Amino acid sequence: MTPALLTHYKEKVFPALQEKFEYKNVHEVPTIEKVALNCGFGKADDRKAATEAVIEDIGKITGQRPVPTYAKNAISNFKLRTGDVIGARVTLRNRIMWEFLDRFINVAAPTIRDFRGLSFKSFDGRGNYTCGISDHTIFPEIELDKVKRQIGFDFTIVTTAKTNEEAFELLNLMNWPFRKPPAKKEEQPGAEAAATEEAAA
Repeated sequence: MTPALLTHYKEKVFPALQEKFEYKNVHEVPTIEKVALNCGFGKADDRKAATEAVIEDIGKITGQRPVPTYAKNAISNFKLRTGDVIGARVTLRNRIMWEFLDRFINVAAPTIRDFRGLSFKSFDGRGNYTCGISDHTIFPEIELDKVKRQIGFDFTIVTTAKTNEEAFELLNLMNWPFRKPPAKKEEQPGAEAAATEEAAA
């Protein structure tokens, strides 16, 4: 069965983007390529227990088991040795990616305390968007009575969009919970993207 968000993209988002930006080739229409999620716990005293908890909970949230990340250098102040586990990462594609984003947009994000929307300025200038989460218990897969530690992580949505403006429109049409932008024209996402491109040129 096709993920609901992918169906929405094909039926609503794709044609809307094609009409707005007047792409001559269907392969130019932006889409989401992958989601790269990263979680760090470098300061944890009990790294072994932290590693197990993070890998288990991130696996529940994403539906895919993450891999540990290791320290490349030793830092004596943090009692960190080269090769110590300092985090976990996972890359989501295809069905798992679409299902994760769907859950985040429609279930997890609205449950964030005092939620007023996510920043529309977190684009990197190349069509990718990064979002940070401070508490993983917003996801329905996590049972509160079994939480061993609070986990924060960030994830980057990698798109095929060439500009911030196109990437913003892609996510906005997919009902990404953006914070309402200020009224000033120069602070609008499209204007910001255009200014970035002009500066680069």
